[in-house]
Amino acid sequence: MRTLLTARHVVGHEGGQHRLLTDGQVVIEDDRILFVGREFPGEVQARHDFGMALIGPGFVDLDALSDLDTTILGYDNQPPAEKGRIWPKDYTARAYEMYSPEELAFQKRYALALLLRHGITTALPIASLFYREWGETTEEFAAAAEAAQELGIRVYLGPAYRTGNTYVDEDGAIRCHYDEARGLAGLDEAIAFCRRFEGSGLVRTMFAPDRIETCTAELLRRTAAAVRELDVPVRLHCCQSKLEYALVVQQHGMSPPEWLQSLGFLSPRALLPHGTWVSGSRGLERPGRDLEIIGAAGASIVHCPIVSARGGRALDSFSRYRARGLRIGLGTDTWPPDILANMQVGVMLARVMDGGATGVRAADYYDAATLGGADALGRPDLGRLAAGAKADITVFDLSHPLMGQVIDPIQTLLIGGAGRDVRDVFVDGRHVVRNGAVAGFDLAAGHARAQAQFDGLVAKYPQRTWKHPPVEAIFSPSYPRA
Repeated sequence: MRTLLTARHVVGHEGGQHRLLTDGQVVIEDDRILFVGREFPGEVQARHDFGMALIGPGFVDLDALSDLDTTILGYDNQPPAEKGRIWPKDYTARAYEMYSPEELAFQKRYALALLLRHGITTALPIASLFYREWGETTEEFAAAAEAAQELGIRVYLGPAYRTGNTYVDEDGAIRCHYDEARGLAGLDEAIAFCRRFEGSGLVRTMFAPDRIETCTAELLRRTAAAVRELDVPVRLHCCQSKLEYALVVQQHGMSPPEWLQSLGFLSPRALLPHGTWVSGSRGLERPGRDLEIIGAAGASIVHCPIVSARGGRALDSFSRYRARGLRIGLGTDTWPPDILANMQVGVMLARVMDGGATGVRAADYYDAATLGGADALGRPDLGRLAAGAKADITVFDLSHPLMGQVIDPIQTLLIGGAGRDVRDVFVDGRHVVRNGAVAGFDLAAGHARAQAQFDGLVAKYPQRTWKHPPVEAIFSPSYPRA
């Protein structure tokens, strides 16, 4: 079946880069792009005219929020060690699953629907292990695979695993607890998951060891070997915080990138969120070659501007990383799962870090959200609208009065747009979002259920917070309550 899409603006692709087309057409045939241009000469069976809109490639989210985000609880409630973001020592031995299997399955489906609603067509889910007993399970990711197929979102799935955990001791010091056997069993489960689900329709697989400071050398070596054998991506949060950087240097005498290089972990298959603490960056005096090591290995930085900015950090800087030839993709990581909002914040942060507005343009971040993610996954059939590419398409409505005046469609989106302006989404040629409604999912009912589930989790925070204060002492209101 052939479907013809038309709009005032189209982001085509030619000569290795995106190109804008006014009053353009895109023709889908089954799961592929057949034509991008004007005046398609062939027959079509369906037509959609989106009017004053932008038809562009679907976004690739390399660190896609896939749970009810708990990091937002730290927005005004710091430091993490005193607000439940790091387990107290007495909780480590009795940690338990704070969500039931049914709740975990629901939150994956809910999160995937919201990613689609924000124009994300390819997602690599990320969830917190803070409220888990230890790692993620095959059962919950089998449910996620089923949800992805039903909703129609392209995903790379793999249960997260770790050999260690940070905790707060009785005196308030942050230390690490390790259980290598438990972590290696988690890796074995992840390998079995990859063998079972790789290439199942829209579902591909990946390895997801948790943060670098919660992994032992043996776990990372074995993970790297599994990546080479199965040829799937691996994502490891790295250079994310000053604490993480210091713990790795303290334990191994090397920076995180130096340590990963020594273990043979880095490769073009490696995805590294967040890359904000590296040698030579502001606030880190240790000399080194961190960016050179990452670039030489062909690994990709997964840039998550909003979550970094909320913690008072930014890439130092986006333009400097690009000038070094580093591969950069984007991730949402936190609420809201709005990759356009991350582009907007990213451009502003980059210009602040550069001390000027000339080093980064709107198109640079649009490239990172499309081509950058596709290249990181080794998928030249994603992130672009060109003949032969997958029919993964996002349509932004530019006609809303609050959008403001349209100057250039990409610049306009990064000035006044939002993920809520996504009108329609196609994945693999399937029309999965129509006029803002996600096919097969009631967003209003999902929102109500998610709120109730989230409230239940918050009520349990005293159990996993240092010195076990009451909830109202952990999460203070913005103003005293009347």
